[in-house]
Amino acid sequence: MSAIPRENISYLTGFTVKPAAISQIGIVTFTDGKNEVTPNQLQCESYGYTYNVVNGTCNIFRYNANLDIAVANENNRTYGSGNSTETGTNNTLIMGVDNTVKGLSRNNIIIGNENQIANGINNANVSGTLGEATATNSTVLGGNAPDDLLGERQAIRVIYGKQTTSAATLASNLNNTSGSFFKIPINTAIYFNATILAVRVGGTNTGNNGDYLSMIERGVAINKSGVTTIQRERDVIKSSGTITGWNAVASVSGDDFSISVRGRNSVTLEWICNIEITQLKSGVAL
Repeated sequence: MSAIPRENISYLTGFTVKPAAISQIGIVTFTDGKNEVTPNQLQCESYGYTYNVVNGTCNIFRYNANLDIAVANENNRTYGSGNSTETGTNNTLIMGVDNTVKGLSRNNIIIGNENQIANGINNANVSGTLGEATATNSTVLGGNAPDDLLGERQAIRVIYGKQTTSAATLASNLNNTSGSFFKIPINTAIYFNATILAVRVGGTNTGNNGDYLSMIERGVAINKSGVTTIQRERDVIKSSGTITGWNAVASVSGDDFSISVRGRNSVTLEWICNIEITQLKSGVAL
């Protein structure tokens, strides 16, 4: 059977293999950049798939030969009319009317009406009206009238993370997953409030483990017909110990929104960014 390619998946930090393709029966093949690789359990589960200990395979879903499409929908519960869980939706709860989960996703909750969870999004929680979840591990509150656009007015909460060991400025990542960012929809403005904490956990330069810096980055980023700009400001809240050179700044690249962080040479810092987003999707060319 043919396989679905997975070229857009980046390597996770510390891993030399990544998913390359998914067969029609749900088996995930990995690559080391040159050769096909059968992943072990740690590699498989770190990328969010399920490892079959009996067969030694990595799976995105359980194959059901009785389906015309070889992707199973399992353990879903819906309460209300007009709700749909598309191909490959697992472990999902929907309470309300006319809600949709677009498929190849798991462990999601929707409460309300006309909400939607995008394809491939896991562990999302959406409530309200016409809320749209496009990021894994996000919470979304849709505050719309029935005639509004999907995701027109909504509040979103996501977590970014990063580890730094030098003074280089690096983009932190959505869910601490390399190459993953919240994407600002076209003709959409967001107000963001990012609560940022960095804690020293290692290194040989001046200072001690447990040194910390907290700050808030806030501002507005807007995607005008595919061109994204940002205005932002920062407040340092509290710090302790030696924090020379530590810094964070909100930034955009294309439609990607991120918090860029900088530490210090020979100092290991763990960063967490709790980002609250207030979104207005205009529906017209800006």
